[in-house]
Amino acid sequence: MRSSEVFEQDRHVASGSPRGPAMTSTGRVIAVVDDDAAVCDSTRFLLETYDFDVHTYQSGADFLRDNPIIECLIVDYHMPGLNGLEVVAELHKRGRDVPAIIMITAATDASVERSAAELGIRHVLKKPLANQVLLSALRDQLGQ
Repeated sequence: MRSSEVFEQDRHVASGSPRGPAMTSTGRVIAVVDDDAAVCDSTRFLLETYDFDVHTYQSGADFLRDNPIIECLIVDYHMPGLNGLEVVAELHKRGRDVPAIIMITAATDASVERSAAELGIRHVLKKPLANQVLLSALRDQLGQ
């Protein structure tokens, strides 16, 4: 399946229709970094429904230590240790180019959004995440 077809499944997932057996992996890897295991699990489930390969991490340090090659990073702002902005700043410092970055947070303000924009983060999404909002941001980030 071409990656552009992945999001055409929206209406099937929204209606509760299961994936068809002919679906194959997109080959696209997304990392989800959030200290809340439930957020990692639910986001993984959603994205795997669209045949993305999803790696989850419960801290920025774990993600940076693993150093996976990814196409998109979904990172929480508020985490113990490194916050989401610090994780992205460290990626830049290491010369790592992540084509798409989405920040999620339970609470944000203009200064966080401004700092995110300065780091190239185009989407700062409010928790709890609505599936369609996340998918729309992901579609925008991946150019689909």
